[in-house]
Amino acid sequence: MSEPQPHASMRDLVEWFIHDRFATKTEKLPADDPKYLGLQQQFEPQAWLADAARRVGQLQVVTHSLKAIHPDAKGTNLYVEPGQLNQSGLVGSYCLPADFQGDVVGNAAALDVYKFLKLEWQGRTLLERALEFDEALIDALSQDREEAESWVRAFASITEPKGMPSSHVMGKQLYWLVGDDPTDDKSYHLLAPLYATALTHRFYAQVSPNTWFFGDHNKAARKALKEKAPFESGYTSYPNLAVQKLGGTKPQNISQLNSERGGQNYLLASLPPNWESREVYAPMRDPFRAFKRRPNVWRIVDELKRFLETDPAKNMHTRDLRDDLTSMLVDELMLFTFDIHSLAPGWTADEKCQLAPEERYWLDPGRADADSEFAEARRQSCWHETISSRAASWLNRELSDKSPLSLGDAEHHHWKRQFEGIVKEFRQQLDDLQEALRDEDDDRGGAA
Repeated sequence: MSEPQPHASMRDLVEWFIHDRFATKTEKLPADDPKYLGLQQQFEPQAWLADAARRVGQLQVVTHSLKAIHPDAKGTNLYVEPGQLNQSGLVGSYCLPADFQGDVVGNAAALDVYKFLKLEWQGRTLLERALEFDEALIDALSQDREEAESWVRAFASITEPKGMPSSHVMGKQLYWLVGDDPTDDKSYHLLAPLYATALTHRFYAQVSPNTWFFGDHNKAARKALKEKAPFESGYTSYPNLAVQKLGGTKPQNISQLNSERGGQNYLLASLPPNWESREVYAPMRDPFRAFKRRPNVWRIVDELKRFLETDPAKNMHTRDLRDDLTSMLVDELMLFTFDIHSLAPGWTADEKCQLAPEERYWLDPGRADADSEFAEARRQSCWHETISSRAASWLNRELSDKSPLSLGDAEHHHWKRQFEGIVKEFRQQLDDLQEALRDEDDDRGGAA
């Protein structure tokens, strides 16, 4: 979808959105195609608006959703403004700012209606105007006032629960003791927890590594640490961050915001500190042999092997579990990478180091700061592809070792694709950081 341009009126904005949707749907159809002509009628502004007012009933804007509890749960979702919630002193949805982002649940095929309601005109969305029964919106939708008012009421209903309040057999239920006698059923309230999806989305944006690890502030902090220079403010870190995947291969079936996050939902560690005083050793020969020695790695590999040896059915559940375990291995590979990066730069230049060039580029990026020949070779190398391929080969070997499993090129291709997605992104971010640091050094040298 193209970016909205300044419009002379709200009506122009409405017609632009509908026409842009039509252009997207018909970009590969010739004008004389019967399907093209049918879409032309369907996307006539008044026809599309009437249909949108009907389809909006398939959606609900929410702050708290049920489907995240279980994808098959069908019950009440809630939309509650943060100001309507009690301030408990703990972090909760009441902490959300006025411009928080609501989520959408319902029929994913009707999400274009929500995108329409998110359009802004003079600082306010069409949804905000619909909730206020805005006169300007009524005038913009139709010359028939009765028709326009019915559409506005329909659009405003997107925040209202559908039907009577209800839970579902797939939803969670919690008996909460409110009285003094645990043996008396009347001493309990039955709670039906909902997922704080609006708060989760805000939290995700805050703790995402793209925000804190690769943010400008933390880049400056790491640079100060490297140069042993003072740094005025703190450094953000979220240790032992876990990822909860919702929706499997179809995160859009949970909600719109869950789809935008690719199904990822971060969880802070709630376990007591585990002090580990271990020294990081440079892997002079085989980095994957060192990687395998990590406790979580062999545990995950063993779990994946035992699962595949059961010859599971080829269905979505199998794919999701297999991919979740592989994603955990990818995460462990990145943690291993970070550990090795904590070593003094240049350790791969030691004559005892027998690593392949691509492995040196991967595990010793700091060497490039003092070794221009190494830096140029690393820059021109597609080491992320080679490392991903070797990681896939290593995983195939580990799974096949002392096992009836027969894994070949197809499995190698699948593992490689999962490793490469993360390793390539990491390489890009690492290269960008090093380039920025070099530019700053050049600027400082020029000023001197």
